Amino acid sequence: MPHIEIGDLRLNYLDEGRATGAPVVFAHALGSDLRIWDNLIPLLPQDLRLVRYDLRGHGRSTTPEPPYAMGALIRDAERLMEALSIREAVFVGSSIGGMIAQGLAVKRLDLVRALVLCDTAAKIGTPEIWQDRIDQVRSYGLESLADPTMKRWFAPAFRQGPEGQLWRERFIAGDPDGYVGGAAAIAGTDFYTTTARLTLPTLALVGSEDGSTPPDLVRETAELIRGSRFEIVRGAGHVPSVDKPAEVAALLTEFLRSIGHV
Repeated sequence: MPHIEIGDLRLNYLDEGRATGAPVVFAHALGSDLRIWDNLIPLLPQDLRLVRYDLRGHGRSTTPEPPYAMGALIRDAERLMEALSIREAVFVGSSIGGMIAQGLAVKRLDLVRALVLCDTAAKIGTPEIWQDRIDQVRSYGLESLADPTMKRWFAPAFRQGPEGQLWRERFIAGDPDGYVGGAAAIAGTDFYTTTARLTLPTLALVGSEDGSTPPDLVRETAELIRGSRFEIVRGAGHVPSVDKPAEVAALLTEFLRSIGHV
């Protein structure tokens, strides 16, 4: 896979679809990688430019020493887009990726013309919750969080099936320092005030069975952005692009058409 160098950080990414197409950039959830979009990408219009990347500390990107600040994650997205000459993109962010999307839109409206906020919020959890998870990973590794995480991510039938088990294995195989760094970034982020200043087109969607960012929390964040749309993906968990890709693709494609991006 291609990558870019940002100082001593290497960011792994995939640039698919049509090179001259309208750009859509995807940022994944904590403890996952760019493969959460594998089921979704083929279902989207292929005349788009579809760019997804691994956050620092995840997938094939390098892992700086934690903790990470949300500002650093936003700068990573900013520099990736600049390096790939991407402007006026629709930025699709899942969970921590959705927090990055909000921060990037506040900072660089020249880079972002619309948002798709998947199972995310202006503030997720409390610093105490995230510190508990950080301490657990440092003491016992990612496997100690695997089962409760999968319970939040997927509905029972999917979680117990082969793809659910595959994502459990992928979670365990991740870099503990990357998880700790990302968790610290979430713990330190409260975007209620800044997100409320956004006015760009926004689609917020959430799985009905999401145990990390429940529908009411995502709806509350959507209501901060004037004119945003809010959709619930029935039967999906925290990462609907994995367990309900057709439904997410339909919502995303309809949104892109409604704003003239495709």
